[in-house]
Amino acid sequence: MGQRFACGFSDRALAEAAGVSLDALHFDVDAILAAHDAIKPVAERLGVEPPPPHIAGFTYTHIAALGAEIEFPVGSEPKPRPLIRSPQDIDSLREPDDYLAAPIIRQRLELLDELKKRAPNAVNSIGHVFEGPVTTAALILGDSFFTLPYDDPKRAHRLLDFAVTSALNYARAISSRLGLSLGKGPLNFPDDFAGMFPPDVFAEFVAPYWERFYTELYETTKRSVHSELLRPEHMRFLAELRIDFFDPGMDQYLTPEILSKCCPCAFSAPIHPWDIRDLSEDALEKLYVRYARCKPAVITFSMDSLSWEPKIARLLKVARAMED
Repeated sequence: MGQRFACGFSDRALAEAAGVSLDALHFDVDAILAAHDAIKPVAERLGVEPPPPHIAGFTYTHIAALGAEIEFPVGSEPKPRPLIRSPQDIDSLREPDDYLAAPIIRQRLELLDELKKRAPNAVNSIGHVFEGPVTTAALILGDSFFTLPYDDPKRAHRLLDFAVTSALNYARAISSRLGLSLGKGPLNFPDDFAGMFPPDVFAEFVAPYWERFYTELYETTKRSVHSELLRPEHMRFLAELRIDFFDPGMDQYLTPEILSKCCPCAFSAPIHPWDIRDLSEDALEKLYVRYARCKPAVITFSMDSLSWEPKIARLLKVARAMED
């Protein structure tokens, strides 16, 4: 078997295809269905499956369920506001009586119900169930969390414990509402800010909380993680935590060449949006071949703009040739 690849369409490309605002894909069933109809001809020309209808990607469902305020700027990505103001507020954090009672959660569930009535093949989700412990703690407290393990380690642990416990309880609540089983299966979560901490701090304030995600929700059959700030010195934790697959996302420190030498598990090699935007078709083909030499489990790329169609077509041509 040759080099595997995955090609997708971003929500921004879907909105552009339908001529609707990006934020409309969070609130308007008509806009969502129009966007997915509009992208079908592009997908057909490229020879790839169009994405099924879905509410626009949303990584903040858990903290929204906790009561965090989320802004939806016109034409832009959602922006969360910290849930608390100071480390002292950690002491008063409490889980909600009903994880599905927050207005944005109710709104997205109602939108999903309507979407599924009109498009039975719609993705049964209102967004990522949860983010990793460090990212969640930073979303709850803000940037001051990154100094908390040094300034007040007890409160840092208290916040991380709350982040994980509440995330798992939210996951149970939303899975029950959506009719999803939690008995056994793969588990993947993003924790982009985990690499902010060097290995000695990571060992105490990150690794144990990642382990809780993999062991306390259900029997995890495949452990995957996405994190964008890890360095080579963090790679030993992937082995210690028995992680099967690592996605570096937009990591600026870990190239496919570096990962091929130090990553203890299968990894992906994403072609970044700015590469597709800035490089020529010839340069993109060379980049793909370079990545393939590193033997990643999968090379990923996505269309963010309809103007990228010739470049995506070129990437698909080389990807298909190398997959055979």
